[in-house]
Amino acid sequence: MGVTNAEGSSATNYKLNKPEIIITDKQLMLFSSNTDIKLTIKTLEAGHPVLITAFYSNGLSLLKALKVHLQKKYINKSFKEQREYRSKYNNLSQLILIEVINYKLVVKKAPFIGWLEKLYPETSDFLLPFVKIQGLNSAWQWYENGISIPVLRNKIYPFYGTYFPTRFDHLILFDNWLNRYDGPKKNAIDVGIGSGVLSFQMLKHGFQKVYGTDTNPNAIVGLTNTIKDTKLSRKITLDFGHLFANANQLTELIVFNPPWLPQSSDLNMLDEAIYYDKNLFTQFFKKAKQLLLPEGRLILIFSNLAQITKVTKQHPIELELAEGGRFILEKCLKRNVKMASGKTKRDQHWRAEEAVELWVLKHL
Repeated sequence: MGVTNAEGSSATNYKLNKPEIIITDKQLMLFSSNTDIKLTIKTLEAGHPVLITAFYSNGLSLLKALKVHLQKKYINKSFKEQREYRSKYNNLSQLILIEVINYKLVVKKAPFIGWLEKLYPETSDFLLPFVKIQGLNSAWQWYENGISIPVLRNKIYPFYGTYFPTRFDHLILFDNWLNRYDGPKKNAIDVGIGSGVLSFQMLKHGFQKVYGTDTNPNAIVGLTNTIKDTKLSRKITLDFGHLFANANQLTELIVFNPPWLPQSSDLNMLDEAIYYDKNLFTQFFKKAKQLLLPEGRLILIFSNLAQITKVTKQHPIELELAEGGRFILEKCLKRNVKMASGKTKRDQHWRAEEAVELWVLKHL
């Protein structure tokens, strides 16, 4: 698909990523506060779906019981064990369903979720996994109320299914670098624009134009809707596609906040925004070499997460600098990540060693 800006209508024609609805005439096991929990979990483990009835809170109770059941099976201390536990929980929780009629949840004391009508205009009655409803509910609150980002003046309003930052150390690192950047600011490319935070930062610091790309149509549609009636519609051009999409204009600055963990085929990827495949960085650096002006700068925002959790010993940016023959390092800025909240039950001992990284590269 080609370039679109906020004034165009083509963004509305993208096929959005959304939870797949379930329509079935099969008889389902019904779950309420009086239903036997152990029998229900055995039903789930046998691969049979369960329908939440009566009250919304019954879905929360069943999910809580499922977590307790799985935590007894998995030690859940190492990073690998935590990923395995989450994968199993994700598979079983998808079988816990809830009914939607006329775009509303039929159980009592359920939240209003505007996404049900916005995302499914073709049908008003269907089933969805309860965990997907939870995600839709949270996303609707974020979209309606907005999210404050420390480095931005205004809130962001992320569209459903669009990545937005929940930790800000890397954004602060980038903002500090932008404060000191004294190069040209005619245009920049934001690869994987997401909810637009990095682009908004660059515009705040004086960049005139930003070309933002993303493989997620929700990001393109969401940002198009966000900026269409503002001055930003003249400053941000959006393009749906892999990495640089259809970018062909040389630029002073390329910014990329890539996934921080290598993809593993034996795990269920719960969040594609944090996993990269083996070809991503090679493809990125090859095209970046072609599009970056001779005196331009290439910024990569990364983390040592994969190394300290022993997922891999290889650092893709270090590998490029050592073997790529395209770029040299100007500087690498690092910032220690704040420790996890004491409320979390996960063992995240590695967080004491975690640091976000801002790599500044230039042409060899």
